[in-house]
Amino acid sequence: MAKTSMKVALLASAVAFGLASATHAADPGLLSGASARMLSETCAGCHGTDGASAGPATPTIGGMNAEYFTEVMKGFKSGEIYSTIMGRLAKGYTDEEIALMAGFFAGQPFVPAKQTFDESMTKHGAKLHDKYCEKCHAEGGKVVEDEEYYILAGQWTPYLKNALSDFSEDRRPVPKKMAKQLERLIEREGDKGLAALWAFYASEQ
Repeated sequence: MAKTSMKVALLASAVAFGLASATHAADPGLLSGASARMLSETCAGCHGTDGASAGPATPTIGGMNAEYFTEVMKGFKSGEIYSTIMGRLAKGYTDEEIALMAGFFAGQPFVPAKQTFDESMTKHGAKLHDKYCEKCHAEGGKVVEDEEYYILAGQWTPYLKNALSDFSEDRRPVPKKMAKQLERLIEREGDKGLAALWAFYASEQ
């Protein structure tokens, strides 16, 4: 009984701190046998309750496609995908636990970030999205059932900028189609085009 109470206390303490320390990965001993809800709560310190991030540089993951979530987590775990913290944290989860979290977050609603944006740029940003991004990020980058690509509409702008920087500087694998379209966008529209895209996605609240 005492041992069980101690384990519960330790898990509650870990959840309270989000297990999001830059120097500590998730403790497999604490997570063993945990439910999808319990596992998801270890992400709340950075990604918010049910994956609704308070931002600005941490992405909202509620509503994320389960297959995409799994792919990214395994990429962090293996080191294939660059990260500052997630690589260390991902190593603390088994594939089964990652699958549980993937299913949990996929079942949560995506909560758009409440953030400021330049309204004068949103129309141009919408046109650029349709031209360069819509084929993969359907319906303006919103949550689409069975859509494996990441959610753009309503996502935190600082996070999107950081992610694009990782792609552009080869810190994260870039799909061939995305690489070509991104190259064309930057060549033709430059930084103003990217700013218009950010404004459009931020406006989707």
